[in-house]
Amino acid sequence: YPSGNLAIIITQATDQMICIVQEDELKTPRIRALFQSDGRSTCYYPTGDEWINMSIQGGQYLDQAGNRLRRWMWPNLSPGPQVPLSPIFISLNRHVGVRILAQDKIFVSFLAMGRQAKFNMGTQVQVSTGSQLPPPARLGEDELLLLAFRVRILQLFDRMRGCLNFPSSEQWNKMQPPMYLMTQAVKILELCMAADISDELRSSIKAIVNA
Repeated sequence: YPSGNLAIIITQATDQMICIVQEDELKTPRIRALFQSDGRSTCYYPTGDEWINMSIQGGQYLDQAGNRLRRWMWPNLSPGPQVPLSPIFISLNRHVGVRILAQDKIFVSFLAMGRQAKFNMGTQVQVSTGSQLPPPARLGEDELLLLAFRVRILQLFDRMRGCLNFPSSEQWNKMQPPMYLMTQAVKILELCMAADISDELRSSIKAIVNA
């Protein structure tokens, strides 16, 4: 961002690319969007509530109350006549936008100081001979631990901020973490349940995010 804060992180996992969009904040930047090259993606409102959720099957668009406004299936995965996906464009903030045109055309654009960078985070899933979808890629152990520790660190920063704001009170220790951190913790636990990892590691990740 023009402020110097990190806006977009793109990293290579074991078998896929991951794109993380962060809010323009210095100490505890919220995650505004997470895109994975296996077809799974999620965008969040500033409050941390889910905005858009996509998978290799399709996607849904929610309002801030959690009500589903739109739902779609990707054309190559649905038999029979297809209803075309109406293009979706959302602004995560004044610098970062997301445009969804098709399964293989999901663009994250960054605009600042008259210059633009654009990333295509779409993917194309082909129907196999037996008309079965290939199994979706899973996050590995290292990626899951990294996400869990990131949430834990942000939780600790939030508690430190509470301690600084109320140095003579014990109330800060009873405060709940922000809603967006609670949402991210739940998402990580959901990913752990779907991942092929040991029960011991799954329990360790649960302990990290719920500490």
